[in-house]
Amino acid sequence: MVTKEKQIRDIKIAAYCVIIIMPPTAIRIEVNHAGDDCVSIQTGCTNVYIHNVNCGPGHGISIGSLGKDNTKACVSNVTVRDVMIRNTMTGVRIKTWQGGSGSVQNVFFSNIQVSEVQLPIVIDQYYCDKSTCKNQSSAVALQGINYQKITGTYTVKPVHFACSDSLPCVDVSLTTIQLKPVQEKYHMYDPYCWKTFGELNTPTTPPIDCINTGKPPSNRPQTDDDVC
Repeated sequence: MVTKEKQIRDIKIAAYCVIIIMPPTAIRIEVNHAGDDCVSIQTGCTNVYIHNVNCGPGHGISIGSLGKDNTKACVSNVTVRDVMIRNTMTGVRIKTWQGGSGSVQNVFFSNIQVSEVQLPIVIDQYYCDKSTCKNQSSAVALQGINYQKITGTYTVKPVHFACSDSLPCVDVSLTTIQLKPVQEKYHMYDPYCWKTFGELNTPTTPPIDCINTGKPPSNRPQTDDDVC
């Protein structure tokens, strides 16, 4: 666990709620740890700035998981930039449980290079770490999620946005996304979007045609549980 305004080598952290997984003998900014997130941003984080991270293997950089066991989670004003992610399951990911409440707002992923990453860009609001999880309508609200200059190679699917049925993701912004399969001739999965609203500021590779422009036509009214 990292204390407020603490510098870990060249990884700059400005939060008390960020978990860094790295060997105790590490002398560089490389985070090498199989089977877990390199960086995990948890509830209570606000005004977080993370940069110059070399991550992999493992699960990449994650916000969450949030909202487990119907809890309220609040994360805001997070910037992750100048990151290299290699041979991981996910690249930059937001993961929340069904049944949670609260919000994730104003997140910026910028200048992220990925190499042989299964799923470089992920929002998963149906996160479940066991075989089955109960379907629930409440969710952690996601708004203002920005991806800028995410480039490199993937092995399964470039983008996976699985947002809540009852509380869609809004203001999702993508700029300069250039992701190519490791094996050009091998059939990969297309980008996937569910209940995802926002905008494409530039053409993307591959084309991410599944984003819904604008705002959802109808949205669950905000309640006190959503307010952080």
